Amino acid sequence: MPSLDDLHREARLLERAHRAGDEAAIERVAPWRPDARKPLKDAGAQLVVAREHGFPSWAKLRTWVERVAISSPEHAFHIDMEYYEERADGLLASALDGTPSAAAAFEAEGQELDTDGARAVVARRHGFPSWSSLGRHVRALDEAGDPFRRAYLALEARDHAGLADILARFPELATANGTNGNALINMAPDQETIALLLDAGADVAHPNAHGWTPLHQAAYGNHAALASFLLAHDAPADVSARGAGGTPLVVALFWGHHAVVEPLAVASRHPNNLRVAAGLGDLDRIRTLVPAPGAPNEEAGALRGFYRPHGGFPAWTPSDDPQEILDEALTWASRADRADAVALLVELGASPAADVYRGTALTWAAATDAVAAIERLVSLGADVNQRATFGGPDHGVDVTALHIAAQAGNTSAVDALLAAGADPTLRDALSNGTAAGWAHQGGQLTLAERLAALER
Repeated sequence: MPSLDDLHREARLLERAHRAGDEAAIERVAPWRPDARKPLKDAGAQLVVAREHGFPSWAKLRTWVERVAISSPEHAFHIDMEYYEERADGLLASALDGTPSAAAAFEAEGQELDTDGARAVVARRHGFPSWSSLGRHVRALDEAGDPFRRAYLALEARDHAGLADILARFPELATANGTNGNALINMAPDQETIALLLDAGADVAHPNAHGWTPLHQAAYGNHAALASFLLAHDAPADVSARGAGGTPLVVALFWGHHAVVEPLAVASRHPNNLRVAAGLGDLDRIRTLVPAPGAPNEEAGALRGFYRPHGGFPAWTPSDDPQEILDEALTWASRADRADAVALLVELGASPAADVYRGTALTWAAATDAVAAIERLVSLGADVNQRATFGGPDHGVDVTALHIAAQAGNTSAVDALLAAGADPTLRDALSNGTAAGWAHQGGQLTLAERLAALER
C-alpha cells in the first residue's frame, strides 16, 4: 500500500495532468464524474484516487493508511460482533489449553485469562483500545470500503478475479493478519484461491493465534486434494495447534475424516502415540505401545494436549492414567471405523463403556457412520442404549448413539444400531428429544419420519 505522501503525490499529478488535457487522466476521472473534462480540483483528484483504491472517500482511504502504517493491526472482516465474541472465547479456551501463541497474546497485552481479558486482547490486536471501539469499527467495515473485508468477501465467493485485483492493488494483504492471526490463506476455501495467494507471497505455513495452519484447515474440512496440494508446496505436517500433538493428522483423526488421513499419514505420523495408532488401525504399533493388557507405555500417552478443535468443547486435561489412555484410543479407533483395532484395544483393556471426554466409542462411531466399528463394539459388549455425553456442554447430555447418528443423518449407523436393539423412544436430558427429534433438528426429515414411526 502506498504511503499517505505517495497518495497525495498521485492525486496532485492526476490533477495537473487533467488540467493539461491529458487523455489518460481524463479516462481515469470518467468513471467517477458525469463530466470527465470538467476542471478537476485537488479534492476531486483525491476522491478519484480513493475510488480507484475501492474507498468511498479520501478520508476513509487516509484512515486506512494511517491505521495500518502505525500499528500493523489484525484486520476485522466480519460485520457482526457475535463473531468476535466467539473468537475471544476461542482464544481464551486455546490459552487455557496451553497453546503457546494464544497464551502469549494475553501476556503481551497484560490481560487475565478470563472473558474480559480475552475481549481486551482481541480489541487491542485489532488496533483499538476497547471492545466498544472495535465494535464501532466493525459495524462500519462495508461503509469504509475496508480492503481486507473486500478481499475476504471475494475469497468467500470464490471470486478469483476479484481477489486477484484486490491483491494487485494491496499486495500486503497476502501476508496481513485478520482476527486471531488468520491470514487470508488460513481461510481460503479451495486450491485455486490458495494458489493465487501463494503467488502473491502468502505463507503456506502461516499459523493463526491457535497455531492452526492452512493444512490444519484442510484436515478439519476433510479436503484430501487440498491437503495434497499444500503438502506439495511444503506445508509442514508436524506442527501442533490447540495443544501439544495437535498436528493436521490428529485433527483429521479426531473427526474420523477418512479421505484426508492418507496423504497426511504419508507425510507425517507425528505424534505416533496410541490414539494415532488406533485411528490409523496400526495393529503392530498398538501392540508396541501396549506390550501387556492394561499397561500402555510412556510413549502411548505422550503429546495428548490437543483434544478439541474449537472452544465449543469444554475444558479437559489429559492424564497419564493407563485406563484413560486406552479408553481414549478406543474412541479414536471407533470413529475411524478400525474394527480390528477396536477389538485389539478391548483385548488390551480398553472399556467400550468409557466416556473419556464427550463421547463413548459407540457414540463416536455413530457420529462418523462407522458401521464396522459399531457392530464390533456391540459384539464386544457395548450397551447400544448407554447414556453418554457428546460435543459441547450444551449439546449432548444423556444421549444415546442413536441420537447422534440420527442428527447427523447417518442412516447406515442408524440401521446398525436399530439392528443391535437401540431404543428409538429414549430421550436426552437437555431437549427431552427422541432420536426422531434429533434427526428433525439436524434437518434429516425423512429419517425423522422413519424414526418417529418406530416410537408408536
